[in-house]
Amino acid sequence: MVKTFTTAAATLALTFGLGLGTAFADTATTTPAATPAATPAAVQDFGIGATDAKVVIDEFASFTCPHCAAFHEEVYPQLKADYIDTGKVRLVYHEVYFDRYGLWAAMMARCGGEMRYIGIVDTLFTTQREWAASDKPAEVVDNLKKIGRAAGMDDASLDACMKDEASAKALIDHYETSFKAAGIEGTPTFLINGEKHSNMAYADMKAIIDTELAK
Repeated sequence: MVKTFTTAAATLALTFGLGLGTAFADTATTTPAATPAATPAAVQDFGIGATDAKVVIDEFASFTCPHCAAFHEEVYPQLKADYIDTGKVRLVYHEVYFDRYGLWAAMMARCGGEMRYIGIVDTLFTTQREWAASDKPAEVVDNLKKIGRAAGMDDASLDACMKDEASAKALIDHYETSFKAAGIEGTPTFLINGEKHSNMAYADMKAIIDTELAK
């Protein structure tokens, strides 16, 4: 089974109605919150691989989806070695927010910019059982900040990014628009050169990629 679509309105209720600010208020910090920009920058989807690759895979995934984590642990390393690192495939991430933890994870990952993003994504998936396991939002925030610090960010930057409600709403709007436009019904879902596919084993993905490369 894959996780299925949750409306942006429901996600917003989870994110703000249950207290993004409260979760941060419960964490110990001596860093004052930075004032976010009134108008956040346009949301960009980050990717890995040659920009002129013949095959482009658009991956729609949630950082709290166990099946997405399994894909990144079991399939992604082979995909990267065989196709991404060799310039044949570009993988573009499209974040899906089923819950506030997934949204907070995305906000933290984006805080480091495009250069750090891919490495942080790997960590979020490989350690999903650890950082997302708690039912206490403040603990999850602490866990995410530890990942951010390990990636070279400081508390001031992390606090500013993860408290920025304007950016959070922009991310949710972007997610809902791209999710619906692509006709996505669950995660993980892949568009391989525009053709939609559900979660799959590496052998199946490899066969599809090879067919596209042979065209």
